[in-house]
Amino acid sequence: MTTPTSKTLDTFANPAPHRDYQIHMEIPEFTCLCPKTGQPDFANLTLDYIADKHCVELKSLKLYVWSFRDEGHFHEAVTNRILDDLVKVLKPRYIRLTAKFYVRGGVFTNVVAEHRKKGWQPAARVELENFAPAPSVRG
Repeated sequence: MTTPTSKTLDTFANPAPHRDYQIHMEIPEFTCLCPKTGQPDFANLTLDYIADKHCVELKSLKLYVWSFRDEGHFHEAVTNRILDDLVKVLKPRYIRLTAKFYVRGGVFTNVVAEHRKKGWQPAARVELENFAPAPSVRG
């Protein structure tokens, strides 16, 4: 028995809405079909986002991603569609979707799409020095 796919993305409340923190997901088994030839396209999707009030529920994300398997999409269109659908339900502070499609016809395609909530700016990055103690010298 196969699990039915779904275009529904479920969410849950952000457990720490008072702070910016990065959520990183890797989805190495994305597939869709070439709209010209019907041949399968394979991609590794990387999703990075900073939630506002909601986070995406993983099982619904998995079933959503699977729903593209038998559909024809250009790489650029499907990447932007997925990002738009995520933005619609999450309304994140920031989100970036990177789609790295595997070679087909001698060409690799990488598509990067992002969205930033109006007025949101990331905090300045903090670099900490390495405070490892100096090696001891024994005489």
